[in-house]
Amino acid sequence: MPAVASHPPDHLVRPLVRALDAYVPGEQPQRGRLIKLNTNENPYPPSLKVIAATRDAVDGRLRLYPDPSAARLRMRLAKHHGCDPANIIVGNGSDELLAVAVRAFAEPASSVSASRQSAATVQYLTPSYSLYPTLAESHGARRNEVPLEADFTLPLPAALRRGRKWDFGAALTFVTTPNAPSGRGYSQEELEYLCSAMEGVVVLDEAYVDFASGNALALALSQPHVLVARTFSKGYSLCFQRVGYVVGHRELIAALAKLRDSYSVNGLGQVAALATLDDLPYYRANVKRIIKTRTRLTGELGALGFEVLPSETNFLLVRPPAPEAATWFTELRARKILVRYFEGSSLSDRLRITVGTDEEVDTLLRAVRAILRSGPSRSR
Repeated sequence: MPAVASHPPDHLVRPLVRALDAYVPGEQPQRGRLIKLNTNENPYPPSLKVIAATRDAVDGRLRLYPDPSAARLRMRLAKHHGCDPANIIVGNGSDELLAVAVRAFAEPASSVSASRQSAATVQYLTPSYSLYPTLAESHGARRNEVPLEADFTLPLPAALRRGRKWDFGAALTFVTTPNAPSGRGYSQEELEYLCSAMEGVVVLDEAYVDFASGNALALALSQPHVLVARTFSKGYSLCFQRVGYVVGHRELIAALAKLRDSYSVNGLGQVAALATLDDLPYYRANVKRIIKTRTRLTGELGALGFEVLPSETNFLLVRPPAPEAATWFTELRARKILVRYFEGSSLSDRLRITVGTDEEVDTLLRAVRAILRSGPSRSR
């Protein structure tokens, strides 16, 4: 048997892919008992009804392909949101649909003339979801990063016309609302004003909307160029199943459907999502618990010297007191508490902390007080 070459020839991988910076998800520990406050998962499990429905579906159906269009789930979501099933597409998490949106609405930059670069532009706020630049680059699109204000509030078009970076003709604009990683929420009035200034498609990425005081779904149902992306991962405790959806004008939804993978949403995920929508009071109660805990954690960390941004999500972005954020990350990890540290970024002076259960938050606060009392450990 011939030996396998240690390095494949460079020409086997496209230059675009070789140069691509891959999206880096939060750490998923494989062993050990850790308090996991780094990836914004819901701290509470799916309802017993959802678990039972999913378990009951583990039968001979596993040999069959799932419904490619998730028709029952789309009908149920349409009823929930007061629209038509044609206004909804379901995907393998909202991430799949964000990727499909780039392919559907933005041209590769190499295929358009210099005068038409807006047709190849994928635009997004920064800092925001770090998947957006990866999606744009993987498609060969032109990226346009629009900085948030210094306090992470939304830079509105009127101000930015005086010299900042909005491309009002961009083919596709992503707006994470509420924002990640800051946690700040944006009003429907701000979002409507922003959307009205854009000529291309605007995707309002509402992954964390269940923890917010409002939402922008009405814009997706009234504005022909606006889409809203939602997920079952955060508010509905279904990260493991990967179910997301997009709501918007039927012609934009039809365009996404042409490019989505044929059987991208697994059957058990569809079952779990349907059962979730039949048990919404359970999830609404959990959201209220998380918001209450978020309020307590905000106050406690603020009293301990942390700068805490206001949040409408299930996490907090904080600037810790001395020592630096990197040391806090290391010290907490040594105490088996994982938070998110954005090394080498504009947020390297901050930590993002998922709102866990009250017990997890109590453990976190005890660790914070211990670090403040004793200073960084020399032995860890």
